[in-house]
Amino acid sequence: MSVRILPDFLVNQIAAGEVVENPASVVKELVENSLDAGADQIVIDVIDGGRTLISVIDNGCGMSKEDLAKSITRHATSKLPDDDLLNINFMGFRGEALPSIASVSDMTIDTCNGKDVNGWCLDCVTGNIKPSDWETGTRIKVKNLFSKTPARLKFLRSDRTELLSVLDVVKRLAMARPDVGFVFNNKWHFPKNQDLSLRIATVMGDDVVGRMLEVNALSTSSSLKLHGFVSEPTLHRASSVDQYLFVNGRSVKDKVLVGALRAAYMDVMHAREFPLCALYLDLDPRSVDVNVSPSKTEVHFLEPSHVRAFIIKSLRSVLGKTLLDHAGDLKINAFDLKEKSIIKNDFNATTSFFRVASPRRGPDTAFMFSENKFVNKENVNTECFIADEKKSDLPLGDVIGQFGNKYILTQSGENFIIIDQHAAHERITYERLRSHEIKIQPLLTPIVINLREEDVAAIITISEELKLSGLHVDVFGENSIAIFEKPADWDLNWKELFQNIADEIRDCGHSSQLKERLHLKLANYACHHSVRAGQKLDLNQMNALVREIEKTVHGGECNHGRPVYKIIPVGQIDAWFERV
Repeated sequence: MSVRILPDFLVNQIAAGEVVENPASVVKELVENSLDAGADQIVIDVIDGGRTLISVIDNGCGMSKEDLAKSITRHATSKLPDDDLLNINFMGFRGEALPSIASVSDMTIDTCNGKDVNGWCLDCVTGNIKPSDWETGTRIKVKNLFSKTPARLKFLRSDRTELLSVLDVVKRLAMARPDVGFVFNNKWHFPKNQDLSLRIATVMGDDVVGRMLEVNALSTSSSLKLHGFVSEPTLHRASSVDQYLFVNGRSVKDKVLVGALRAAYMDVMHAREFPLCALYLDLDPRSVDVNVSPSKTEVHFLEPSHVRAFIIKSLRSVLGKTLLDHAGDLKINAFDLKEKSIIKNDFNATTSFFRVASPRRGPDTAFMFSENKFVNKENVNTECFIADEKKSDLPLGDVIGQFGNKYILTQSGENFIIIDQHAAHERITYERLRSHEIKIQPLLTPIVINLREEDVAAIITISEELKLSGLHVDVFGENSIAIFEKPADWDLNWKELFQNIADEIRDCGHSSQLKERLHLKLANYACHHSVRAGQKLDLNQMNALVREIEKTVHGGECNHGRPVYKIIPVGQIDAWFERV
């Protein structure tokens, strides 16, 4: 069989199979072209989920007659003036979108660049260009999508499903550019120059108002900048639907970014729950490759581990704010930390002391977590952390009492606060456990694990990271690794763990398996060694617990992601009793 050159129409249809997957991908390509043309107002309409009509109108720079003729030629673009694929500052650059879309639909383009005496209209089916009364910007109409490729047409989903996919694309583009106005089907409106926090609420829903935390971080070398918003840990979704991630203004679905987001929330949110975010990562275009796939939703970072570490650190800094960090002019010395929050014991631990009623030891038993021991009240010098200054100025206010032997009730200004005593102490205990140095157990006889050669190579790439978690490993022959040191009291299925680590590294370039195991171990320990629901506390014990949670990192939620407290404004209570 001889070699032949494929005809242009077939080449374009093959390219369309990569670029044009469904109506949503068409909308994405056309709107990105509008953004590259400098548009700040874009109107999108679809009929029958996009299969009958897709219309995109913008007020961008438009095209001349000559440029319009070239626009549906393969690999014709205005986006790479210096032919440098390493310095891409545009949404599009391949020159494949318009010819690909034209090859699988009936498409027309109306445009005007404001310089010609009239606009121009291109019929992409015939290639004819004629004068038009179009006055500014560009309008592209895509009719009968996939009519020329029936095999692709039959794979389209229901009109409603396709419509929702288009809406998701419009939302992501609207999140990428809050300075641009978008109107979709005259039903969804995103005003031009909308404040980012308002754009987030418009896209994600009103339940995010007041519950998003601002992120603004710069790497030490100033090569990376991260800004945007993430949800407080008690605000989450059942899927990643409201996770919006952008690299240099481009919406992406990147494993490095998703993995970093997951790692940052590891100890404040359940693994089956997903945080909300609108995060914008800016870096040198030469440090990231966006030319990975025709859809341009994947990227490759030059230094993925550096990017991941920077994002995790930045997000944990925001999520780690204590109540005291948000307490305005509140002075930390109100708690007299050196004198009242530290109890010295045989292990020289810095840990809080609470008196609780124990069903086995009686109400006079003092409980304190320290090396998994109960300490009797006669053995320690007991003091509760009652502030000398006016307590009503403190974030969680004055203790009123206890309800159901589960909840501590407090008042702060015009707010009534309910605190889950078990969740609060669980967080306190977990953070103290996590702050302790990991105990390392050297092994007289190394544990040898047999793996495939490629798995060994993958694991060794993160050996220094594993060492920080207390695990010292090294190569032991071509197909094995050996454990020379491990965290004390850790007896795991090491082969399964390392296989999972290797799989995750090859898939994502990193692994959080060991840290997740450590988190689960500490979380379970903290849960079983904290004040229980159903235990009666006296006023001093409640005050001690409330004051301690105020200065604890992630004090607003337990390590399973459940809220520690709820604030009810007095105005809401007045409304219940019709006093407004």
